[in-house]
Amino acid sequence: MGLAAAMMLIAIAVAAVAGAVSWSVHTARDQEREAADAARARRIEQRRADALASEVATRDTVLSAMTEGVVLFAPDGAVAYANDAAREILGRRFGSAQEVTPAALRDAVLSARGEAAPGSASEPIIRQGASEPVIRQFETARAVVEASVVPSLPAGTVVVVARDVTAARRVERLRRDFVANASHELKTPVASILAIAETLRHAVAEDPDAAERFLARLESEANRLSRLVRDLLELSRLEGELHEPAPVRLDHVVSTEAERLRPRAESAGLTLVVERLEPLEVLGSEADLALLVHNLVDNAIRYTEDGGRIRVSLAAVGDTAEIAVDDTGIGIPSRDLDRVFERFYRVDPARSRETGGTGLGLSIVRHVAGSHRGEVRVESVLGAGSTFTVTLPATPAAAEDEHPGPGYGTSEASPREQTSPEEAAPSPQTVVASAVTVPGKSPAAAGSHDDRRRTSNVS
Repeated sequence: MGLAAAMMLIAIAVAAVAGAVSWSVHTARDQEREAADAARARRIEQRRADALASEVATRDTVLSAMTEGVVLFAPDGAVAYANDAAREILGRRFGSAQEVTPAALRDAVLSARGEAAPGSASEPIIRQGASEPVIRQFETARAVVEASVVPSLPAGTVVVVARDVTAARRVERLRRDFVANASHELKTPVASILAIAETLRHAVAEDPDAAERFLARLESEANRLSRLVRDLLELSRLEGELHEPAPVRLDHVVSTEAERLRPRAESAGLTLVVERLEPLEVLGSEADLALLVHNLVDNAIRYTEDGGRIRVSLAAVGDTAEIAVDDTGIGIPSRDLDRVFERFYRVDPARSRETGGTGLGLSIVRHVAGSHRGEVRVESVLGAGSTFTVTLPATPAAAEDEHPGPGYGTSEASPREQTSPEEAAPSPQTVVASAVTVPGKSPAAAGSHDDRRRTSNVS
């Protein structure tokens, strides 16, 4: 009995141990499976978190690189996101829709959220989901801003996109001013031509001497109109035409244009001095560079009094060529220095019209300099004269023993060398004179005496 009982107890113990071992093994396996599942779940969550972080980083990178400001308002009205451009454009930080400034933008945001802005007459915008943006334009201390306010989902979410439109508005204003100024400038000589033609019709029979003066005045106004149209066409061409750059001897261009204008300077009682021109070469358009030099010297002649002096020079400054046109003219007030290159801007409008200026010459100079990767600047003392300096990228050119004179190396005619509208068509005086016979004068005689006509005035 004792042995049997002992054997039974041993069997029971062995079974208990086996059961315990089996339970332990199953428990360990379960724990391993749970640990593996947990690790798998953590890896999945980590991948999701990494993907989300990557998406957020990508979003932040894209939005941070945008020049437009982007602000996201959460359903509770708090700012959920704002890029750096938004803070720069809007000019201040804000934490909620209620803190937005200016009032016009705040009212639009609150309205898009479905709220009525305090003290605002605008109605809340009730929308289901995204809709068309509400546009608001306003000025900050530094810019003109256009903001688009778009309601989104979930309800109460609003996206604001702000743009700095200062430059665009300035271009629009310049375009409007240009059209208005061009219309006015064209209207003036046209009106004069019409008035003179009407007066001339009656003066031919009654006062032949006055008829010749009117013919001279008519030609002067027609030439003024022709110059204005020519400069407008030049300006339009410069803004839209791209030249294939070619090597240009800048010293030859400067010398040629200075010599071309020397007779005009001398007839005006001015001394035109061309200093030693360094042999320099630039890449660009020879015709356009000739136009630049011509306009600078022409401007100096128009605004320098009898007995004055004009000095033209070309020098190498580092790796640039520096064209300088210095005069002892009437000078420019300091308040006008920043505006002299604007279209139709004249420091002295009466003098400009008297000398036949169009108000576009210096604007053309600026365009030509810019198209050649250069710049133009002006220094002036009122009553003492002005210095216009054009700087262009350049390389030294081989010096030559002798400059062959105007026109040397010219692959294309200078714009002032080409046939002008005045030369291409008969002058108004010639046309009128050929149709009207002034007693005692032949049509040919009525069309002569250029110098006398040029100095005659309508009485």
